[in-house]
Amino acid sequence: MKPTHSFAIAALSMAILTACGKAPEHNTQSVDETTQQASTYADDAANISAPEANKIPFEMTIHGDTRIDNYYWMRDDERKDPAVIAHLNAENAYTDHQLAHTVQLQATLFDELKGRIQKDDDSVPTKNGSYYYSSQTRGDNEYPTYVRAKDAKGTDQEVILDVNELAQGHDYFAATGLTVSPNGNLLAYGEDTVSRRIYTILVKDLTTGELLKDKLEGTNGDVVWANDNKTFYYIKKDLQTLLGYQVYRHTLGTPQSQDELVYEETNTSYYTSLGKSKDEQEIYIWHGSTSASGVSVIDANNVKAQPKRLIEREENLEYDIAKHGDWYYIVTNLNAVNFQLMKVQKDKAYDKANWQTVIAARDDIKLEGIDLFANHLVYKEREMGQSRLTVRNLTSGDEQTLGFNDSSYMIHAYGNNELDNPSLRVYYASMTTPGTSYDIDLNTTEKTLLKQQAVVGDFNADNYASERLFITARDGVDVPVSLVYRKDKFKKDGTNPLLQYAYGSYGATMDPRFSSSRLSLLDRGFVFAIAHIRGSQMLGRPWYEDGKLLNKKNTFNDFVDVTKGLVSQQYGDESKIFAMGGSAGGLLMGAVANQAPELYQGMVAAVPFVDVVTTMLDASLPLTTNEYGEWGNPNEKVYYDYMLSYSPYDQVNKQAYPNMLVTTGLHDSQVQYFEPAKWVAKLREYKTDNNKLLFKIDMEAGHGGASGRFKSLQDTAFNYAFILDLAGIKQ
Repeated sequence: MKPTHSFAIAALSMAILTACGKAPEHNTQSVDETTQQASTYADDAANISAPEANKIPFEMTIHGDTRIDNYYWMRDDERKDPAVIAHLNAENAYTDHQLAHTVQLQATLFDELKGRIQKDDDSVPTKNGSYYYSSQTRGDNEYPTYVRAKDAKGTDQEVILDVNELAQGHDYFAATGLTVSPNGNLLAYGEDTVSRRIYTILVKDLTTGELLKDKLEGTNGDVVWANDNKTFYYIKKDLQTLLGYQVYRHTLGTPQSQDELVYEETNTSYYTSLGKSKDEQEIYIWHGSTSASGVSVIDANNVKAQPKRLIEREENLEYDIAKHGDWYYIVTNLNAVNFQLMKVQKDKAYDKANWQTVIAARDDIKLEGIDLFANHLVYKEREMGQSRLTVRNLTSGDEQTLGFNDSSYMIHAYGNNELDNPSLRVYYASMTTPGTSYDIDLNTTEKTLLKQQAVVGDFNADNYASERLFITARDGVDVPVSLVYRKDKFKKDGTNPLLQYAYGSYGATMDPRFSSSRLSLLDRGFVFAIAHIRGSQMLGRPWYEDGKLLNKKNTFNDFVDVTKGLVSQQYGDESKIFAMGGSAGGLLMGAVANQAPELYQGMVAAVPFVDVVTTMLDASLPLTTNEYGEWGNPNEKVYYDYMLSYSPYDQVNKQAYPNMLVTTGLHDSQVQYFEPAKWVAKLREYKTDNNKLLFKIDMEAGHGGASGRFKSLQDTAFNYAFILDLAGIKQ
């Protein structure tokens, strides 16, 4: 199946706003004042006070409505404006000052988080072609080393890429898209040293260990090899919008300027990605928007082949294909809200009338995906929020559903690259069971345990319990909730602190999964809850549809109503309720803070998408137009009015707000840093309370935070210290 686009959202740019109003003019005196003020904050920590941002009115008019944005000046596409950098540094200094008393707690938490991680750790080898591939982490290394061997035991193991070596000298480093040529001799990969998710593709000769001269700039980092072992396809990004929209064909040894453009996406509401069939015979260009999808096919054996659409794209038609001999198996929403599985002979696929039903549509069960093997079909479906995998023998039609002990869990297939594999590789976890890899015999469904995530220390799964319950929202809909707590710390008498998390956008379902970091909260008496609010697909595709576009407010209402329900059922102390969300989940935090601030003692809003209207009116910077199907297009008045009614930044008002920690990365490519920067400034101007409002900016990172397995734990420790301190837990 095709990879889905990341559940990320757009950020602001200048073009459309300039058309709607006038560009802000930076007042030289104001800039100097801001810079001087920031220097004062940074130099005199003893007398530090909350930064007060300058107000420079900027008018934006559309649909006869004029908005005044006093903090629009904080936007700097180059991230070099002295006034902006000074203001962000002042925010960091203020935050550090406000949380200086938690430094020891942060250190304790970091040691706990790091101490649970097995320093020397290997992933389970996965077969692809003639080799078994895996990754290793060693000692205090921040990054993995990728290795391969001719057998699963690794008896002739060789290093193919050491990311620790590549990362030396960089504050941030990410390697992505590692792809070996069909003959196993060449490795292509992408690297990003800024955290803008713009990758440079490099190629390593695995027979000599040397890098080739080929260097492809401005890409999304992914590569698909043609079968001649010297040609590959990649996606180039628009460096302004960061949208991957052009597919190029590159021949080794030739300059990037000579690469052939084989496909260009002209509809900016579509994402573009690449894939290859399991039998290595076809290369796929996947087209995906929030409400439609499709595929174009390229012959992997013909380096001059041009892509051909399987069928013409249609509004609201979604489908994925998987090749099996001369047949395509198709997961599609054609006449099926919760999707169905169909198949068709390859040469007849162009006409949907030829598509034959394999697994019919069902109203209460969502078909989520498939994996094909030589004589077996494995399909994943979700019923009442719980996923399951079923194995079907393609010859006899006999089926077996895989069983597990936990009542609520997550499961997915991974690493099944070979059609003739006798077993299915799966990853399994619950909120009390660490991540576990199994090989499952496709004929008998007998499980072979390959690895369970090690939790170093005195962890005992029996000390913890998880629950799954439903809480009725204000409109009568029952919302699923997953809970976990430590048994000897939980009394269910309304005295436990509680942290509630949710996302609720793009149909992304946050399955109950294990977190070793979370143990630091549970061991201190916290209850942790995931609210599976509308906007996800926890209860099928209709659950998503009921939390997007003109139904978006259901997402926020669900979160608030779950909080009230958990308090009324005494899962949490009403004076010690905390909320957390990131990216689109940060929008959720902003909307909830405006709607029901009295419910929460504290909130953590990570890389939050809070300036919804302004961002979605701007089609020239990252990802905006791709998200019209999720949020709506505010150039249409009905969507403008609805967005404006919940946009966290626009709806900030004079009221008391919870204690809040807001985080961002200066180089965030998904939600630009200035959205939370503006939001914090406006909150400071309007809020009527004396609660903490803290803004932490990682000046070297982007949307995903710090790179490296241990460095990122510092961010977690920082967030946890903020919450624990407010809860009165000092160690």
